[in-house]
Amino acid sequence: MAIVNDVRLHPTRNDLSQSVRESMIDTLNQTLADLSDLHGHAKQAHWNVRGWSSSRCMSSFDTLAEELDGHIDAVAERVTALGGTALGTVRMAARHSCLPEFPLNLSGGKAYTEALADRYALPRTLVRKAIDTADVPAT
Repeated sequence: MAIVNDVRLHPTRNDLSQSVRESMIDTLNQTLADLSDLHGHAKQAHWNVRGWSSSRCMSSFDTLAEELDGHIDAVAERVTALGGTALGTVRMAARHSCLPEFPLNLSGGKAYTEALADRYALPRTLVRKAIDTADVPAT
């Protein structure tokens, strides 16, 4: 699902063509939505995991969420470096994320870990495809 970025481009000294910049901004904003949503999924797992391994899982899930913060910031900064507007609110992420909703009926650390692993796989696949798209010569 592509994000339609109706926001005007800001001036930049970037030498990419406007069409390439717009395409990359759209791709990066999609990534921003997915990673922001993924951060929420990791926190959801952190807050709700129960069972014999919950203490270890809570710590791991919290670490995952913290590590996403740096990636989210880097993606948003790349959007603005291209002259775009980072679409980074929670509502924007919810509207545009490709992730399925996090299940509410999970039980135990294994189920939460598997749900998070499934959700981490989707943005990873989309980012790999975006890397191929971004490999364009400067004009």
